[in-house]
Amino acid sequence: MTQLNQVLTVAARQGNTEVLQEAIKQGADVNSKDEKGYTPLIIACYNHQPEAAKLLLDNGADVNAADFGGNTALMGAAFKGYADIAKLLLEHGADIDRQHGNGGSALMFATMFGRNELVKLLLDRGADKTILDSRGLSVLDLAVQQGNEEAISLLAH
Repeated sequence: MTQLNQVLTVAARQGNTEVLQEAIKQGADVNSKDEKGYTPLIIACYNHQPEAAKLLLDNGADVNAADFGGNTALMGAAFKGYADIAKLLLEHGADIDRQHGNGGSALMFATMFGRNELVKLLLDRGADKTILDSRGLSVLDLAVQQGNEEAISLLAH
């Protein structure tokens, strides 16, 4: 990773849009990956930096880029419970049903970690609740496993 791309990654984590804009202007690659495969967009989203995420998306960041485990920015937002970030990513064409290396989806992450606002949002946006992970478990199976009564109720409709 070049020094300029490292600057971009640090600025994305911190939400420093001025540094982001300057790095992009100087030719930083908005789709560069660090040693774990994280793009600046994944890092901005995971660290709840919506302005940085929007700036990256507006400058060509791949909304569906995945880290080396297959995790996308939308999965990170679902895991963390950031509805505003999830909405932004979906508005920019995020693949709502993308599955990571173990078959998990954003809806599964939201369900497993009790992010029920995200469960509702993803279902409202058409997330597929019939997807199975690599163990053959559905999102409803995961909700039951976690004792997530609200998600069970949302998924039953």
